[in-house]
Amino acid sequence: MPVCCVQNNRKNSSFCHLNVLLTNAKASSFRPLSLVVFDAVGKTSLIMSLVSEEFPDEVPLRAEEITIPADVTPERVPTHIVDYSEAEQSDEQLYQEISKANVICIVYSVNNKKSIEKVTSHWIPLINERTDKDSRLPLILVGNKSDLVEHSSMETILPIMNQFSEIETCVECSAKNLKNISELFYYAQKAVLHPTGPLYSPEEKEMKPPCIRALTRIFKLSDLDNDGILNDNELNFFQRTCFNIPLAPQALEDVKNVVRKNMSDGVKDNGLTLKGFLFLHTLFIQRGRHETTWTVLRRFGHDDDLELTQEYLFPLLKIPPDCTTELNHNAYLFLQSVFDKHDKDRDCALSPDELKDLFKVFPYMPWGPDVNNTVCTNEQGWITYQGYLSQWTLTTYLDVQRCLEYLGYLGYSIIQEQESQAAAITITRNKRIDLQKKQTQRSVFRCNVLGARGSGKSGFLQAFLGRNLARQKRIREDHKSYYAISTTYVYGQEKYLLLHEVLPDFEFLSEADLACDVVCLVYDISNPRSFEYCAKVYKKHFLDSKTPCVIIAAKSDLHEARQYYSLSPLDFCRKHKLHPPQMFTCNTDEAPSKDIYTKLTTMAMYPFGIQLSWNCHMILTLPVCVCFCSHAKLRCMCSCNRCTSCICHNLLNSELVRSVKAKLYSAVLNRSLNVGTFLLADEESSLTHQVHAVSFVEDSVYMESSVDPFVPVCNRHMTQADLKNSTFWLRASVGATVFAVLGFAMYKALLKQR
Repeated sequence: MPVCCVQNNRKNSSFCHLNVLLTNAKASSFRPLSLVVFDAVGKTSLIMSLVSEEFPDEVPLRAEEITIPADVTPERVPTHIVDYSEAEQSDEQLYQEISKANVICIVYSVNNKKSIEKVTSHWIPLINERTDKDSRLPLILVGNKSDLVEHSSMETILPIMNQFSEIETCVECSAKNLKNISELFYYAQKAVLHPTGPLYSPEEKEMKPPCIRALTRIFKLSDLDNDGILNDNELNFFQRTCFNIPLAPQALEDVKNVVRKNMSDGVKDNGLTLKGFLFLHTLFIQRGRHETTWTVLRRFGHDDDLELTQEYLFPLLKIPPDCTTELNHNAYLFLQSVFDKHDKDRDCALSPDELKDLFKVFPYMPWGPDVNNTVCTNEQGWITYQGYLSQWTLTTYLDVQRCLEYLGYLGYSIIQEQESQAAAITITRNKRIDLQKKQTQRSVFRCNVLGARGSGKSGFLQAFLGRNLARQKRIREDHKSYYAISTTYVYGQEKYLLLHEVLPDFEFLSEADLACDVVCLVYDISNPRSFEYCAKVYKKHFLDSKTPCVIIAAKSDLHEARQYYSLSPLDFCRKHKLHPPQMFTCNTDEAPSKDIYTKLTTMAMYPFGIQLSWNCHMILTLPVCVCFCSHAKLRCMCSCNRCTSCICHNLLNSELVRSVKAKLYSAVLNRSLNVGTFLLADEESSLTHQVHAVSFVEDSVYMESSVDPFVPVCNRHMTQADLKNSTFWLRASVGATVFAVLGFAMYKALLKQR
């Protein structure tokens, strides 16, 4: 039995490379195209007529293998044709050709009924035996020698086509008259590139469920306002996306009229409904234009099995070491549009039904109940707009590949007209470069929270999301999260702080547990054995690290117990030049204070700008003034905070300076009364200006830690003996007055220049 094999591929390259490309198109197995025929049915004549464009006088038993270039085929695909002859080749060779085929063309003679009967009795069963039921090859029935008869064989072939769903089409041709020769190979290519089998069920005369699911996803992505209707703008967007040309207004009306004539609910409010959209594609397939449906499916990332391809979901993205991943501005705008699209009640939160509707384009539900305890929610427990963006930020930071996958399901690259989802990702520069340049452009910072069991780590995370102890008690154990992420503001800039609770086993801390921007060591002040864990973890992992560390004294509303450790927490911090333990509690009536989280973010942003020790309170680094310890009390009125004018203006009007002035003024008056000194009105006015100057100098140089407990207690220049000496105040007043006059003169000059 002679056999003709036609092999398709999408690239002009070697035979082996072609196989690889079609492997992608046909799931995981590449199969060359085969043509199975009988003796004397004109199979070899068909091949030779195609090549020479004339009927051959002499026909060999088997034609040589032929490759048709892509530029001469309608589908722009190279086609490899292999002829098989039973007289020259064995059945084993036939089986090998079948196993490598993409599509099989069975040739019969229209004037030979036995050859038609043999198609169903021998060849189709033989081919099906060599292929899996779920991945059967498409078949093309070719009726040759149509020039010898006046009737058509289609009446005989149609029952066969209905019986075997793997038969794509039937073509009648004539090698002698060159009738339908090129069409034969066009349909062979089309059967590979645009198969009907995955899309349509001939028995049920409707599209298959996987095809319906894929087209439903495409409809929802194209429905930009989520009203369940594709209006003219959305239809034109869909048309441009898939076919690169818009539809004329009359063409749009013609499409809708076709749908109206065939179904009552296909068009609504002059727009196409989902049912109408699916009907159109069913109509395309039934009329043999399934390449239209395949063009749409592949444009939206689907392969021949109607699954999203790996190349679409996971585009190549190289991330250098010590770099992090963040969403860029365009990605946030896209996610904002997705949120607005599904927030139907406009309450800036996604209800469970709205969230479910958002993720209908996903093959699974990506967010579990733990997400509601990872980000901010409203009183009903629904994810807010801020929480929604925070969760996306978290996913991008921790697992960028999953973020790419999620963006692929949402159609980011298609709607935003980008090459891939990788365009939504910003890769930050190496952290060492940030330290060298003493500035960073990152917007997401990670804080690892460590502590013994029961120390209050989970409460510290949930307090960051605005939940007090009463709300935290309502969280189910299986819904708890080890992460919490929200925004903080540092010098007028919005930043994301990601808290990660590390399991309390410091003997087996991994690199991921240690890699962060700032470390929080939490202990329970009411548990005498709680601080010991923090001390051991710090000495083992962070003693020589450049990562900033903060010790949190949690549950500060409880009675403080003496810690069973060689050093008290305060002495331990003094010894290792750390900030004093920060008191914290989430047992409050309102939402817990977020001052500590702002301080943590500031430390993460500017580890290079804070040089704190027990002998020197702080060093201000320019051009960015990192006044970390007073940040919580500064009420900044300028988002710049880089120029000297803004720094002076904010400092002089801060609550911190006012409190220092009040305390020093009170101390001076008390001292004056004790020594019996009475000041005249003009002297009191002079003293007030002097105290203002003293406050300015003291705060900008030393930043007394008695005002803000976050600054270590330093060796003060004003001792108790000095306070008892009246002459000290005279010297300090004169010196402060001089400095104040010079300082205000410079300040006025700077304001004038500005």
